[in-house]
Amino acid sequence: MKREKFGSRLGFILVSAGCAIGIGNVWKFPYMCGEFGGAAFIVIYLIFLLVLGIPVLTCEFAIGRGSGRSVAAGFERLEPQGTGWHITKWVGIVGSYLLMMFYTTVGGWMMYYCFRSFTGEFAGASTEEVTAGFSDMLGNAPVMAFWTTLICIIGFAVCQFGIQKGIERVSKFMMSALLIIMVVLAVHSIFLEGAGEGIRFYLVPDFARMKEMGIGNVIFGAMSQAFFTLSIGIGAMMIFGSYIGKERSLMGEAISITALDTFVALMAGFIIIPSCFAFGIEPGAGPSLIFITIPNIFAQMPGGQVWSALFFLFLTFAAFTTIVAVFENIISFDIDIFGWSRNKSVLVSAVLIIVLSMPCVLGFNVLAGFEPLGAGTNVLDLEDFIVSNNLLPLGSLGYVLFCTRKNGWGWAHFLEEANHGKGVRFPEWLEGYMSYVLPLVITVIYLKGYYDKFAGQGAAALTGWMIAAVLFLAFIIACAVVRRQES
Repeated sequence: MKREKFGSRLGFILVSAGCAIGIGNVWKFPYMCGEFGGAAFIVIYLIFLLVLGIPVLTCEFAIGRGSGRSVAAGFERLEPQGTGWHITKWVGIVGSYLLMMFYTTVGGWMMYYCFRSFTGEFAGASTEEVTAGFSDMLGNAPVMAFWTTLICIIGFAVCQFGIQKGIERVSKFMMSALLIIMVVLAVHSIFLEGAGEGIRFYLVPDFARMKEMGIGNVIFGAMSQAFFTLSIGIGAMMIFGSYIGKERSLMGEAISITALDTFVALMAGFIIIPSCFAFGIEPGAGPSLIFITIPNIFAQMPGGQVWSALFFLFLTFAAFTTIVAVFENIISFDIDIFGWSRNKSVLVSAVLIIVLSMPCVLGFNVLAGFEPLGAGTNVLDLEDFIVSNNLLPLGSLGYVLFCTRKNGWGWAHFLEEANHGKGVRFPEWLEGYMSYVLPLVITVIYLKGYYDKFAGQGAAALTGWMIAAVLFLAFIIACAVVRRQES
């Protein structure tokens, strides 16, 4: 079956950026900037994007373009005979499914709040009414299931039309609209009365705050955010590498996508933080910021119904572009492994994802007593932990090792693929850094994430989880060290 290609370079960049840009850009990045010292954190974050995010993204694109396949079949095409790299494909396959098992639920929340904002439900609502509105939604399983199913059906309907007529066309429109809406919202926010204090909080380096939080914690926070923001590690970017031609070098494309992703994160800060300060609300993190704090701000704001509707439309577009991109990755698994048609893969995948999304939906109501990671956690927390703290870093480690080890694809093959075409070339002299330093950095991020997650749950729990982390890490290393069998 002839593999589809993007219709244009712009389409590839916008689709890939749409995959990287998600909900985390909107509530996590602004909060971390405020918590870790404003502009000082941003500078450290940008440095780590250059030394960590862009190299890993380039590796993922190179494997995709070099193999012409998704993560489900890419390693088999490129690995030397007798090696075990192909086993790591399960990190990407499982990761993509697990990500969509909770991300579709969050995307459904965005669509529902967009609908509620357009209908004026929050106009003039009190703080208690806004807070109750979020709790009522979480407790209503049928409503949650409806919006989760709806966003799945729309997403797979787009994928059914293929790359150029479906995903590329929709992503061009949504990403263009997303960027325009963001600029409009940011301009409106920074001109609110009292917003100046929020801008200073966001942009002026606060080294005293950095010292208070701990310089090491700030550096690690910036490193982690740079790593996770690009959706690298589960093949979600690799699939789009398989759909592009050889006209452009891959590092230049990775830089363009990273720049778009960073722009959205920075603009989200300009939307949220000045608005919070203008109305005397301390910026928070997580669902409370998006679904309670922000609607409360719009409820107090002149013309708040319009601004609220635009904000949640922007969030819906951000979530939807990620969902469609990962859906395409899932569809490609069936096409590459089983040789199915796109139509058959879309149908089977849609049913699977809708069914598999229901535990997350029910985790806030019917299954609310299930607390898998300790008191106060739920199904979403478990699924997010498996993806964010495990599969993304482990998958990325696998890509870097595969592109640098002699018993993998190897440095020479990686460079040849990455530097084919016009544009920024990947430096050949970075071989030592890519082979040793970058894998070590990813390993530190992975183990530190586990430590931070479970350090407060007692020595026994921490020891057990850290042993699990080491075993998962050993799985990737084992796949990487299997020697080629000589005939």
